Amino acid sequence: DPNKPPFERVLVANRGEIATRVARAIHELGAEAITIYSQEDAYAKHRREGDRSYLLNPEGSGLSPVGAYLDIPTIIKAAKETGAQAIHPGYGFLSENTEFAQACEDNGIQFIGPTPKTISEFGSKTDARAMAVAAGLPVIPGSDPVEDVDAAVKFAEEA
Repeated sequence: DPNKPPFERVLVANRGEIATRVARAIHELGAEAITIYSQEDAYAKHRREGDRSYLLNPEGSGLSPVGAYLDIPTIIKAAKETGAQAIHPGYGFLSENTEFAQACEDNGIQFIGPTPKTISEFGSKTDARAMAVAAGLPVIPGSDPVEDVDAAVKFAEEA
């Protein structure tokens, strides 16, 4: 059925306006959004945007307000306990974290974003540029990695 959402339930692994927008998009696709929150965000708008909301740092967890949103095992646990089939990371926080994408994959949860391999490969702009050149794609002229200040000055003078 082309009208059926790809997932019934998606956990939003972010906070604030980002999480609000992602939850809205999930709802527009006809799926359930699970939001996460720290104790300090108990009254935040994004918490109310989810069909359900999961507390990441209950009393005694030892997780700081920001640390709660970066704690991969806790977020994976939240996804499993709420029955989420996928996790959308929003942007920032864990969206470009190879370890997080791999943890999702290892736990049978779809990471809505690049594969762990792609995140790893494109985490280095130098490596990403080299892959683009090797694939025959046009790239903006630039330097190879420079080893010292003299090499940088020489490149700048020739450009």
